Amino acid sequence: MPDLTFLGTGTSNGVPAIGCRCPVCTSSDPRDTRTRSSAFVRLGEHVVLIDTATELRVQALRAGLDRVDAVLMTHPHADHTGGFDDLRRFNELGGKHLPVYADPGTASVLRERYAYTFVDEYPFYGGKPDLLLHEVRGSFDLFGTDVVPVPVFHGQLPIVGYRFGDLAYLTDAKTVPADSVDLLRGVDVLVINALRERPHPTHLNVSEALDVVEAVGPREAWLTHVSHELAHAHTDRLLPPHVRVAFDGLTISSRGG
Repeated sequence: MPDLTFLGTGTSNGVPAIGCRCPVCTSSDPRDTRTRSSAFVRLGEHVVLIDTATELRVQALRAGLDRVDAVLMTHPHADHTGGFDDLRRFNELGGKHLPVYADPGTASVLRERYAYTFVDEYPFYGGKPDLLLHEVRGSFDLFGTDVVPVPVFHGQLPIVGYRFGDLAYLTDAKTVPADSVDLLRGVDVLVINALRERPHPTHLNVSEALDVVEAVGPREAWLTHVSHELAHAHTDRLLPPHVRVAFDGLTISSRGG
């Protein structure tokens, strides 16, 4: 069964936010310290990274992550791609190119922004990322697991989440179309973004995220991409029993295969 570790659970500013003295940014609860959102999934012996957050190096050191076999990108915004160059260390450790999977729009941005990562320049690994870019246009097999891209909208921007068997990961969604809800039905565990209580034009707030959870019907759900407007302990107490706020370093597992 797949398990997922949250490397980061924060929004684009991270928590604490620069120059902020709010109760969450000054909290002594370690769960209120949130680096930019990223995660990794274990598929058998293989490790699949979801996004390359700005703090990827720090996140990997904290999690003891010393292997990555593939990378899935949800969209091209800086907080989800800022650690892209740190992939070179996993090239060096693994002694191989890394496959990167992205929807066509994200792939186009990555080719422009990180062109050097897709060209072989050195006769060794580690001098730069050495990556193989694959455009995601539908379900694909990854290490024996059927990976299903789940289209959502980040405001007006079409992006993707991913389903791995009975575990699914969505971030930065504002709208989850009905067809995508259907793709998610039957998951045991759903990870979904919930920025804050107040509405936001490009992200789900807590009540909107709970509506999606209800429509999908997982056994449990975890909220990620959380801003400094939500204190972990306080928010957790207000949620339904099967929904919780994720935190950096947390590992969750599904029950099925």
